[in-house]
Amino acid sequence: MTDGTGFESIPPTTLADILGRAQVMDIGIRPLWSPIPRVAGPAFTVRCPPGDNLMLHAAIHRAQPGSIVVVESGDVDYALAGGNVCAVAQRRGIAAFVLDGVIRDLGEVREMGFPVFARGVIPIPGTKAAAEPLNVQVRCGGVDVNAGDIVVADEEGIVVTPHARQDEVLLAAQAKLAKEADESLDAWEAAHRARIDKILSDKGFEGSTTRD
Repeated sequence: MTDGTGFESIPPTTLADILGRAQVMDIGIRPLWSPIPRVAGPAFTVRCPPGDNLMLHAAIHRAQPGSIVVVESGDVDYALAGGNVCAVAQRRGIAAFVLDGVIRDLGEVREMGFPVFARGVIPIPGTKAAAEPLNVQVRCGGVDVNAGDIVVADEEGIVVTPHARQDEVLLAAQAKLAKEADESLDAWEAAHRARIDKILSDKGFEGSTTRD
């Protein structure tokens, strides 16, 4: 498996429970319109130095359909992309942009329904001067991302599954979701109460809960 098939049914919250904090992007990178659909796919990685967006503009003609373009940007002072770039990316089958930076033309992007996760919006574009290699390791939202890592993003957040672990993580996530689906709220509440009460008791806390 190399395309992330199966991950579209896995919430970021489930992946975060399995992978831990290090694989979850920080809260500054968020959906720029709502309600945004969950997206999942292999990362196509891009690095853009401060004030420059050349390589993102190059990437939309090189990334494979279904991929998520993940960008490490040097600043939030200049837009990495605008409406036309997002439209071409959408036309070519790119699933989404995840940008450690900002875009412009948000109204156009929202109207076309192209998923963009970024730090915000600014109207001034970057220049196009700095050629950088594509599909090298980048750092986006505090997470190291390599080409082919599986990115899952929705309104709950963005989680990156390392390529080498995707089969293992997908099976673990599916098993976790199946177990949760079989558990009633009453059973969850009873187990939760017992677990919390034990932690409090171990810490010397005194005080009973309300009993029905």
